[in-house]
Formats: sequence, C-alpha cells, structure tokens
Amino acid sequence: MMAHWGMLGTALAMAGLGAALGGIGGLLGIGGGLLAIPVLALLFGMEQAMAQGTALVMIVPNVLLAFYRYRQHHAISLRLALGLGALAMLTSYPAARLAVTLDHLTLQWVFIAFLLGLCGYLSWLVARPPQPEHASRLLPPRCLPLVGVVSGVFSGLFTVGGGLVATPMLVRGFGQRQAAAQGLALALVVPGSLIALTTYARADQVNWSLGAPLALGGLSTISWGVACARRLPERVLRAVFVGFLLVTAGLMWPLS
Repeated sequence: MMAHWGMLGTALAMAGLGAALGGIGGLLGIGGGLLAIPVLALLFGMEQAMAQGTALVMIVPNVLLAFYRYRQHHAISLRLALGLGALAMLTSYPAARLAVTLDHLTLQWVFIAFLLGLCGYLSWLVARPPQPEHASRLLPPRCLPLVGVVSGVFSGLFTVGGGLVATPMLVRGFGQRQAAAQGLALALVVPGSLIALTTYARADQVNWSLGAPLALGGLSTISWGVACARRLPERVLRAVFVGFLLVTAGLMWPLS
C-alpha cells in the first residue's frame, strides 16, 4: 500500500512539473523538454541519454499541441512545415543513433557547449540595435531546406536541439518574426522527435512511468504559454529565451 501511494505521489509530482514546463515550452516554442532534461537528471539521478529519452515522451505531444496553437494566430505554411519536417526526419535518425552510443559525460558537455553557444548568439541579437527588415534576412527562401536538415541533426542528438536552433535560423537567416519562427520550429521538432523517441526506446533509454505524467501535465498548460508569447514584444521574448537557456546550462553544469 505504501509503495502504491508513493508511486501515485511521484506521478502527481511529475504531472505538476510537466504543467510548469508546458507553460514555459509554449511561451518559448520548445515543448518544455529542454528544462525537463536537467530536472530529471537532478531529481532522479538519470544519465544524460536516459533524461533525454524520457523528456521526449513529453516533447512529442506538447509540440503537436503548441504548433496547432501557434498556427491559429500566425501564417505558418503547412506545406512548408511538412517539407522541412520530412528533411528533419532523414537527418534525426543517424544523429540519435550517435547520441545513444556516446558516453554520459561527453554527451553532457556537448549539450552544455551547444546551449552556451546558442545563448551567446541570441544575446547578440537582443543587444544589437533594431535592424531594417531587409537587413535581417541573410538567406534567400531557396535555402530554407537547410533549416530542416540542421533541425533534424540537433533533434536526434539532443532531443530538444531542433527547435532551439531552427528558431534563430528562421529569425536571423530568413527574417521571420520571433513568434512565427517559434511556431514553424515546433513543426520541425515533431518528426525528428518521433524518430528520436523510437531510437531511444529501442536502446532502453526511456522511463515511461515518469515521462507519461510529465506529458499530461504539459498538455494542460502549453496553450497558456503560447497565448503569453503572442502578447510579449519581440525583444522581450528573445531575452526571456536567452535567460531560459542560461538557467538550463547552469542546471546541467554541476552534473558534469
């Protein structure tokens, strides 16, 4: 009986955690999984690959709902999203296979370096003076497939990296608004995350009993986070994104 109540308490706590992460994920367009990884490692002593695999159980349904909510308010081409998502699927599988073969510390340090590098770049975007619209578009539309390819690689390698890297690519490279870019980035995360979840599960790197309540909690609040993202100014949303990346990197650092 005590074990039963202990399992129930853990499930409720995970659902509450998922609710908090779902709101953050909706706000930033990342599905909440980024912060779930260090939290799972800290609270349950999971190694990097297991934490990433378990976070994927939350990420997949959350990004589907968040994309639907973003698309209700932003002109996101479903055809473009499907095309880029297909490219992401092709590149996510070999990256996920590589991730599950890396040792714990190597994968963790690469993940921290990725977060800090991305944080530095986004900080520069926030700090620089406002640019004319034509000046913020570095690449022609024909280069958009690159976003799908790169997103798939990072989704497979880090489970959450696809959306993180796709958003600044779309904003800086193709001149999209922050919120619209976050919505399209979510669409790219879905196929890559499905492939990555399958790969991690086959490698026995998923804790389903913890991941399921995380996902249910996240689904309850992600729409609220998307609604908040619509109300925030562009520069404020980017600054919040940077702060979130710094917090996540800080949580990961003591584990190495």
